[in-house]
Amino acid sequence: MTIRLAVDCMGGDCGASVTLPAVVNLLDSSLDVVCSLVGIETVIRKWMDDNFPERLLSRVNIVHAPDVVNMDESPNVALRKKRDSSLAKVMELVQGGEADACVSAGNTGALMVFAYFIIKTFDSIERPAIATMIPTTRGSVCMLDLGANVDCRAVHLLQFAIMGSLLTKAVTGISSPLVGLLNVGGEEIKGNSVVKEAVQLIRQQSNLNFHGSIEGSDIFNGIVDVVVCDGFVGNIVLKSSEGLLHMLSTALKQEFSSGVMNRLAAIAAYPMLRRFRDRFDSRRYNGACLVGLRSLVIKSHGSADAYAFEQALHYAAKAVRGRFLSLLEDSITNALDS
Repeated sequence: MTIRLAVDCMGGDCGASVTLPAVVNLLDSSLDVVCSLVGIETVIRKWMDDNFPERLLSRVNIVHAPDVVNMDESPNVALRKKRDSSLAKVMELVQGGEADACVSAGNTGALMVFAYFIIKTFDSIERPAIATMIPTTRGSVCMLDLGANVDCRAVHLLQFAIMGSLLTKAVTGISSPLVGLLNVGGEEIKGNSVVKEAVQLIRQQSNLNFHGSIEGSDIFNGIVDVVVCDGFVGNIVLKSSEGLLHMLSTALKQEFSSGVMNRLAAIAAYPMLRRFRDRFDSRRYNGACLVGLRSLVIKSHGSADAYAFEQALHYAAKAVRGRFLSLLEDSITNALDS
């Protein structure tokens, strides 16, 4: 099986200087992947002439896109005026069947709008959601929605639960992922009316392996494989966890640099600290899937470096290998009607 990825080489804060080195690393480590490099051809070719290994040239092709959607550009303006942008072109490649998935670090709002209007959602899906893996004490957990839908009805949370379970199955290989609904307590009498209704809908209208309600502290203990919430709550949880990790990292550096003895302790503890950093490095979990669309769209952090963007590319390849779209297309209607 050959996995075809369409890569927006111009997206993100750094563009081709980040995306193209990530492609090289991906191709070196994943022999079943080929890439369409989408963006301003002269920029891509200049970087490739200086840096791209000749052994990998047969596994890439360049798709010229003369425009770039700026990171602060209005999504609606981009939709009207930037249909020749790299962001739009990668969507068209997957929509037209020329790629199995597309990856971009570009403007999130524009990416959502382009995806909705170019690719469209499955008929049974009312709203797409943003899903990603986040680290826990037991590995990682899939969480959605992370910002696409700040206001949700109970049926949307039901659909998120189904899609999150299928995505986790495709990416991790877990045959029956355990799903939890984020709430203010584990008891089903708690929560607002939407969450209470969603608990009943998931129990009655799906065949998911459903744990029930979980609290915020349960997310990082890894007691479930999928965490479901609306985009308002999910985005706050994601950004708060990233901020907490940054605070802990900064505090450790300050403590270990505050005196000769502490510096010596830091040298002794360095192997452990490096393992801790690697284990919870947010760059390892870069890449969010827009679930509910008819094609695979993966969003990378705009500030991603080459290592982080490479992880988003790997995430896309895993979703293709795991046949996520086929699972979703085969299962979503039956799951909602059951």
